[in-house]
Amino acid sequence: MPGLLSHRLRTLSLISPQLLSQRPPPSPKALVALRRMSQKTIAVLDASELKDGEMKEVQFEEGKVLLSKLGDKIHATSAFCTHYGAPLAKGVLTADGRVVCPWHGACFNVCTGDIEDAPAPSALHSFKAEVVNGKIQVTADPASTKSENKARQPKLLATGSSVPVGQGKGVVIVGGGSGAFHCIEGLRERGYNGPITVLSKENYAPIDRTKLSKALLTDPSKLEWRPLSELRLKYGVDFRAGVEVTNVDVASKEVVVGATQERVPYETLVLATGGIPRRLPIQGKDLANVYTLRGVEDAKKIDAAAKEGKRLVVIGSSFISMELVVAVTSRKLASIDVIGQEEYPFELVLGKEIGAGLKKFHESKGVKFHMESKVEKIVPSESDPSLASAVVVTSSSGQTITLPADVVVMGVGVAPATEFLKSSKGFEQVVDKSGAVHVDEYLRVKGLNDVYAIGDIAMYPQPGTGEPRRIEHWNVAGNHGRAVGQSIAEGKAQPFVKIPVFWSAQGQQLRYCGVGAGYDDVIIDGNPEEMKFIAYYAKDGKIVAMASMQRDPAVSKGSELLRLGLMPSAAEIKAGKDIFSVDISSANAKPKVA
Repeated sequence: MPGLLSHRLRTLSLISPQLLSQRPPPSPKALVALRRMSQKTIAVLDASELKDGEMKEVQFEEGKVLLSKLGDKIHATSAFCTHYGAPLAKGVLTADGRVVCPWHGACFNVCTGDIEDAPAPSALHSFKAEVVNGKIQVTADPASTKSENKARQPKLLATGSSVPVGQGKGVVIVGGGSGAFHCIEGLRERGYNGPITVLSKENYAPIDRTKLSKALLTDPSKLEWRPLSELRLKYGVDFRAGVEVTNVDVASKEVVVGATQERVPYETLVLATGGIPRRLPIQGKDLANVYTLRGVEDAKKIDAAAKEGKRLVVIGSSFISMELVVAVTSRKLASIDVIGQEEYPFELVLGKEIGAGLKKFHESKGVKFHMESKVEKIVPSESDPSLASAVVVTSSSGQTITLPADVVVMGVGVAPATEFLKSSKGFEQVVDKSGAVHVDEYLRVKGLNDVYAIGDIAMYPQPGTGEPRRIEHWNVAGNHGRAVGQSIAEGKAQPFVKIPVFWSAQGQQLRYCGVGAGYDDVIIDGNPEEMKFIAYYAKDGKIVAMASMQRDPAVSKGSELLRLGLMPSAAEIKAGKDIFSVDISSANAKPKVA
């Protein structure tokens, strides 16, 4: 055999690369056979060590596998979240087969590995698991169990359009962010094989926008969820980058694009245009070194300007503002000044006590706060009037303070990017003064046929209360997109009921779930000054939201308790009820929400 093998290798070496490259690719059956040849079956755990409603991470040669037990059935999947690689065994398992990442709210089906909730861009591998002679045996390709190979591309029921790209009407998505990306995924995963056209103002594929403020990353190729080539070739998407929609004609079902006034027809329209950073209406707001942060070009400008020795003034103590501050504190800037309207940063969302704790942390890093202050103007430089040299504020005591500035960043919120709809006939009654688009519980624009609005622009009824609210969270946009993609593909809509989740880098990771607007009580377990706590936000005695730092997977558990209707009351939390004692994982769990 060794002689025969070496003879064959020598023979192969004589074949020209050109001839080898002309060989057809392996058939799907051949690929399946190859995968089976690479698989191994290994006993990984005594069956008695895994109980109903439990998860365990187990070794599989050099990799890891996540075991989950639901009732008497054992499931095996990849062990790490495909978003940022969190160990899923430290997350939360539910009796209806969901595993929730402990970090950012991504959720997977433990039976199939499929994505349940954003922001995960890819599914988990699913492996065969069975009990043989009292041992749990897993059959898998060892390579698929390694952390670097954790992601499986979603099982697309449709891998492209049934008509050539650029032909036919189909679904037109306006916007190229999180909502658009997950809408594409939802459409193809659920079997939609019609044309998909994306009209994006940005010059790149959908990116992980959260990394712009948290790390000031500036290379789109390192931020893209999937490159344009993959979206075009594998998903069959006519992705038009760098184009701007100027009007929507709902009567003819066409979208008008750019200066050429090209009319793009649609069968179904998805509006996913996101937000536009606000600028305070003050003198100097448009000077060349006054920035906002939304896209890659914004990050590039701030990254280039915020160098060692420079003086940074940040207007607004928002999450994006303070994430940016964290990102630049190691750059040896001459000064960092933050101007805020409230007494403490994040006070409206998180409350005074947590705001005070986070303020103390930032101050320990050299940040100087000017809270309860009003920005009067931005002063141009005498040597170069195109540049800002200072920001003038009035303090809470009425004192006028001038803050020297080489770089100014405004983080004062975003407005819905819907200006083009104000001149679009049919939208008069559904776009309010703020620019929000009012939709129903299915995310359909009210009063219009075959038009959806998702993400930052959508004013949608909140689950449980029906209160219309616009939520500017990355995960919400992604989950909106998935829901709408599924509704279009399957031809039937389901009410959107997912719990909002967001996170923020504030020295430690801050996690949040629910809708806390209008809370009337905050119950804190832990010490905000140590940035280690769980906070419960109550309204009329009911817990409506949670926040945590260094207490994972508290928010993941909280989001599922809210979803299932099993969240303890404010009185129970005050009396010492531990949310981790509430069973949502075993066959005995009794959710109150179907």
